[in-house]
Amino acid sequence: MQLFLDTTDTAVLKDLAATGLVDGVTTNPSLIAKSGRNMLEVIAEICAIVDGPVSAEVAAMDTAGMLAEGQKLASVATNVVVKVPLTREGLVATKEFAAQGIHTNVTLCFSAAQALLAAKAGATYISPFIGRLDDHGADGMDLITEIRAIYDNYDFDTEILAASVRNPAHVAQAALSGADCCTIPPDVFAALFKHPLTERGLQQFMADWQKTGQSIL
Repeated sequence: MQLFLDTTDTAVLKDLAATGLVDGVTTNPSLIAKSGRNMLEVIAEICAIVDGPVSAEVAAMDTAGMLAEGQKLASVATNVVVKVPLTREGLVATKEFAAQGIHTNVTLCFSAAQALLAAKAGATYISPFIGRLDDHGADGMDLITEIRAIYDNYDFDTEILAASVRNPAHVAQAALSGADCCTIPPDVFAALFKHPLTERGLQQFMADWQKTGQSIL
């Protein structure tokens, strides 16, 4: 499963990309606003840091506006993926982007029926928001499982990009449910490395090693 970072903080991105475990980046209008920077400059900088897909979201709500903005965003770098909302207008734009060879990430998916339409429109990625579904009393992972079954039934090429991920358990569950990718905040990415028993075991090993008085080098 591919791991994407959901961030516009390029300093944090550089640090975590150095692990070699970051496959791509997703952004959204809220993250752009939080950065306080020009969107096109931020996207260009991110694309220079990672070779993988970088999702940049349109702000227009009409199809013509989405197409114009998406073409502008796609011109920033070859690895830009145009992010569009899962609306009627968004899916019409997605169909046209597919015809133009522009990759898309259809976002704010909350049902399997929506995911089916996105795949039929030729979306490169579909982003089901599992955390927000959990917040509303549903099980977000059930949606991942349903989308996986539908896509496998009909051999759709659209990849499932689990979004609104809140913790390491979400990441593991998304992988078990068949998500192709998972986009996660930097703090959740950092938490993936950790487990209290790993830390405790390492402390014990190092304490015992010190008692030997040896050096490997």
